[in-house]
Amino acid sequence: MKHFFTIIGGMGTEATETYIHQLNDRTPAKQDQDYLNYILVNHATIPDRTTYIKDHSKPNPLIPLLEDVKAQSKLGPDFFVLPCNTAHYFYDEMQAATDVPILHMPREAVKEIKSKYPKARKIGLIATEGTIYDHIYDHEIMNAGYDFLAPSKSVQEKTNALIYDNIKENNYVDRDLYHGLVDQMFEETNCDALVLGCTELSLAQDREPVTDKPVIDSQSIIVDRSLELALKEQKAVVQQ
Repeated sequence: MKHFFTIIGGMGTEATETYIHQLNDRTPAKQDQDYLNYILVNHATIPDRTTYIKDHSKPNPLIPLLEDVKAQSKLGPDFFVLPCNTAHYFYDEMQAATDVPILHMPREAVKEIKSKYPKARKIGLIATEGTIYDHIYDHEIMNAGYDFLAPSKSVQEKTNALIYDNIKENNYVDRDLYHGLVDQMFEETNCDALVLGCTELSLAQDREPVTDKPVIDSQSIIVDRSLELALKEQKAVVQQ
């Protein structure tokens, strides 16, 4: 197979499935051959990223992630996609292990703020504790010139319940819980826009969307970036 990309997913599987669904749904296809070529590595047994980030004595997700990157690189993908925000804690080590570019989901999400909400100055974030703890997003947000606003303990607890108890454990989105914690985040921080920095939150946004507030959905944005790059390569093949 020529001109394909590799998705390293399974963190979690339902969130990865949402990425795939959105990708296929947005692909301008009228026949089978119009869809994109990609390989999905649904590595569901990769250790929990947040657990390791908070306690380095726990199993290290980087070890299997590097194995996947190195194995897939031998096949020659055009690029990698990592539809898990928290796993971007390991981005530099993963990129150093391959010449194949890896899309950076937090960076692409922050880039989108300027075009989507040009007047925004104060940016809030809801995510896993691991993503909050390792500062992936706040560094990107502040480097882009915005004020970063973290969630309160109350918002974080509700976010944890939605991610782990609802979605990961039961594949269920509690609409009232999701919309409630988003509303609370805006009320408590007075942010101009809110980044969904976890793919389970993106899954919640896909199933029970918040439509009345300025929300930046990181996974939806990486879907668009994946589509742009893949279609560019696909078009190049057709023209040859």
